[in-house]
Amino acid sequence: MTHGFDLDARLDARADDDLRRHLEVTETAGDRTRLADDPKGDAPEFGDESVVFAANDYLGLADDGRLQRAAELGARTVGTGAGASRLVTGDTAVHRALERDLADCKGTQRALVFSAGYAANVGTIDALSPDVVFSDELNHASIIDGCRLGADETVVYDHCDAADLRAKMERRAEDGATADERWLVVTDSVFSMDGDVAPLSALCDAAEEYGAWLMVDEAHATGLFGERGGGIVQREGLSDRVEIQMGTLSKALASQGGYVAGDEPLIEYLLNAARSFVFSTGLAPPAAASAREALRVARETDQSDRLWANVETLREGLEARGYEVLGETHILPVLVGDRVDALELDERLRDHAIVAPAIRPPTVPEGTSRIRVAPTATHTDEDLQRCLDAFETAGEEVGLL
Repeated sequence: MTHGFDLDARLDARADDDLRRHLEVTETAGDRTRLADDPKGDAPEFGDESVVFAANDYLGLADDGRLQRAAELGARTVGTGAGASRLVTGDTAVHRALERDLADCKGTQRALVFSAGYAANVGTIDALSPDVVFSDELNHASIIDGCRLGADETVVYDHCDAADLRAKMERRAEDGATADERWLVVTDSVFSMDGDVAPLSALCDAAEEYGAWLMVDEAHATGLFGERGGGIVQREGLSDRVEIQMGTLSKALASQGGYVAGDEPLIEYLLNAARSFVFSTGLAPPAAASAREALRVARETDQSDRLWANVETLREGLEARGYEVLGETHILPVLVGDRVDALELDERLRDHAIVAPAIRPPTVPEGTSRIRVAPTATHTDEDLQRCLDAFETAGEEVGLL
């Protein structure tokens, strides 16, 4: 008899289902990089240069000199690490300055920076300990895990369907919900695998009708939408109707970490009760400093204008070549359908020096495997044409076109 774990069998099962993944070493974090020929080696040998359409570095700031200088200054003036939880000795002027700028951008009283967006979602939902969470069926894994950890009950409503949310809230009320039950509605604003946008105004209406709070994850919208780069909440003028605004610093802001923005009591409570904040070392000062500089760039320059021009070029070009492109945002999911075809298209694109990942079940529903194309503001016209040419040739090779 054994009480151990047969991990080899689990890995084999994943491989049989085309679900086993591997780490792959890249040379740089920019739009162009070289991939390691042997990612398991101690000293990987890098191959030819590829153009990356796989990152969430939407504004192309990951290798921007302004952010690098800000990170260096943060390291030199404060240190390379915070050294402790922010409730001990890890709270610095760099953290406070970033939080002030985030709150100003989001139109809230305060903001609180976490070590990761995942930690922000899990820690916030767990700290609030809602009796019921109403969660969009395509919410990010960090929201799902936060519900598992902190909610007494989770009710999943149909994707981006405010009418279904309202119906399920009504059913819950009719089934004998007590007057003092605490309800939380949680949704992404931009969904990272479909590129679509939640109907936030209608969700606000439903939440307000039943006295629930609304929490919006702006991970893929921060820095890109609204006049001040705040996100979809700001674009639609809903700052005063959304109790909890969450986001990341690791996507358009090209750094690391997450944040929650809201009113004074919310932030004060979270810094006392969110375990992922209380018991984690504070965000590294260089990361906080570079994120603050990225937020400034996003708010004060035309960086996002270049992104949207590139998005339009790629969407029109892919559709002209016969592909179906989902969504309505800067994320361009190219629908393939069959997971094997999507994986083969991924490989053929790599053969043509384009890195764009195949997304397959269970990340997306069965029969909807896709290539997720994520252009950045710093892709050149040559990069875009190279991507379109690769999709045309690879699609013919796989038999999709």
